[in-house]
This record gives sequence, C-alpha cells and structure tokens, in this order.
Amino acid sequence: MTLYIDPPTWPGHGRLWSHLVSDVSFDELHAFAERIGCPRRAFERDHYDVPEFRYADAVRAGAVEVSPREVVRVLVGAGLRRPKGRPA
Repeated sequence: MTLYIDPPTWPGHGRLWSHLVSDVSFDELHAFAERIGCPRRAFERDHYDVPEFRYADAVRAGAVEVSPREVVRVLVGAGLRRPKGRPA
C-alpha cells in the first residue's frame, strides 16, 4: 500500500498542481488526502489534484515522488484508472 505523487507541474487556476494516486484503493487515497488537508472536492475520477503548497506535506506523510508517466502506470497496474469520458 503506497501513495504516489508527481511533481507540481500542471498549471490551472493560477497555480501548479500534482496528482496523488494509490496503488491499492480509493479508500486509502481518500484517507491519505484527508490527512494532508486535501478536500474531497479535489478528487477527480481516479486521483487528487494537489496544489503545489501541499506537495511537501504529501511527501512528508509518505507519498512517493514519481514522474507523471509513473502515476498513470500505477493507476493502470492497480486497475484504478478512470479516463475522462468513461463511467466511474
């Protein structure tokens, strides 16, 4: 059971964002996100959008730093990938 986060390089709403994912379950992902102060509304289909000011909090709490490509590999490997346009 591991959580993964990519670098905050995704622009939006005047800031940079990371993606936080689990390799086990959405329940684990939701619990971790809550612990680091990410609101449930930041959950998007299969990941949390994490603002750059929370990136260090996620890493300190145990999230493993990976590339954006690795985030997708983790989701696919865990069977948790939910691409846009497909039902949740």
